[in-house]
Amino acid sequence: NPHLWEVEVGYPFGLFVEPTHKLDVLGHYCPVPVSQARKALTDLGLGDVLMVVADDPETMHDMPLLVERLGHRLVDIHKSAGEFKFIIEVCQ
Repeated sequence: NPHLWEVEVGYPFGLFVEPTHKLDVLGHYCPVPVSQARKALTDLGLGDVLMVVADDPETMHDMPLLVERLGHRLVDIHKSAGEFKFIIEVCQ
């Protein structure tokens, strides 16, 4: 089951924006990753940074749309070995 958890400070990404929370939706397909991300973003507060880890290619299209619609900021997308990591800054 997808699980949202807090990230230890200093997560080794070398990012300007460090994730504070991580949502792992690996192995889940549309609409699960987007609906879980929406739920997580609703639970988080201003200044939190969510990293969503997914392997459904549909998320490359759907996640940016969701983030924009909710009024948050998509900081970055990392692609490697069939995994997509979306770094989302909570803006409200």
